[in-house]
Amino acid sequence: MSSPAVWQIESQQPTVRVAPRARDSYGPDAGFLCSSYGLTPDPWQQLVLDDWLARKGGQWASLTIGLAVPRQNGKNGIIEMREVFGMVGRGEKILHTAHEVKTAQKAFKRLKHFFGNEKNDPGAKFPELNALVEDVRNTNGQEGIFLKNGGSVEIVARSKNSGRGFTVDTLIFDEAQEMSEEDLEALLPTTSAAPKRDPQWIYTGTPPGPKASGAVFTDKRAEALGGKSHRLAWHEWSVSGEVDLDDRRLWYLTNPAMGRRLSIDVAAGERTNLSDDGFARERLGAWEEASSSHVINPDDWARCADAASIPASRFVLAIDIDPEQARGSVAFAGLRADGLVHVELDEQRKGTGWIAAYVADRCARNNIAAVVVDERSPAAALLD
Repeated sequence: MSSPAVWQIESQQPTVRVAPRARDSYGPDAGFLCSSYGLTPDPWQQLVLDDWLARKGGQWASLTIGLAVPRQNGKNGIIEMREVFGMVGRGEKILHTAHEVKTAQKAFKRLKHFFGNEKNDPGAKFPELNALVEDVRNTNGQEGIFLKNGGSVEIVARSKNSGRGFTVDTLIFDEAQEMSEEDLEALLPTTSAAPKRDPQWIYTGTPPGPKASGAVFTDKRAEALGGKSHRLAWHEWSVSGEVDLDDRRLWYLTNPAMGRRLSIDVAAGERTNLSDDGFARERLGAWEEASSSHVINPDDWARCADAASIPASRFVLAIDIDPEQARGSVAFAGLRADGLVHVELDEQRKGTGWIAAYVADRCARNNIAAVVVDERSPAAALLD
């Protein structure tokens, strides 16, 4: 059996790595800069930085970036490296978003460790970085660090209005497993007029739990694994399928900081106190089937088919639109004579402009009792 030291070396390579080919990268420069201030990347962090900051044709090789790694491995550290280099090395305007206010405030506190609490801060740990500071904004909900070269990092908790008033180059979605489509719609336009005309969107987090929104992060993962985009990078440390949760080799392989910042004894305590599903997700990076892009397993759905089914009463329509808003669907449901529920796809077409008129006509010609729209779906925009 291999020793933990060997597993630690192996763990520095992701389970899943998707990255466009590129001739050069700012990754080594970012690693060198951050190392000068005590933020030295682990081998796995340097690998990820190299892919994140890869250049191709004078622009980022990857417009969209995803990182899924179990908790406490150093995800926040790599975000800080990206932010420090982006601000200092390139003068980027960066918007860092988090699911919760307390998480956003912690990220701001970590950045102030490098740049100080104010301009000309006599207690700044790194005077040369503090000398670059134009302003530090400490107002709750409007925290930010602004440099003389035009670079900045502003940090906010996500909400339906959190993107208002921002125009940035780089958009970071921390705790991406908690992101909703509404969050994405509020924030993505902040890069539409990116000052450097070379935006980048960075999603970081852990596999979504059963109560997390999860749709956006899961969709980005599916896009990466499906090879659907030429400008997308994805790094993941995870297990899949049936595994032995007590196999400590897996604990090391899915946690690149195990034996560094993470203790094997603490992981053993988690194994005792967490459910099997919780330990697999939080410590081994397992993506549950429920977190896939299919709400219902297609095979399970197909087994429920009944070609002879006929609805008799209480007719209802439901509307949905895919996350990219490229296709819309209208479903139909009703009670059968035997009391069971009949459900079928009524209509599906490209685009979304046809839906309102179609549903209005369907209601005018049939005894439709209700039209249902999930308020978290992109179709909620059709409610008016």
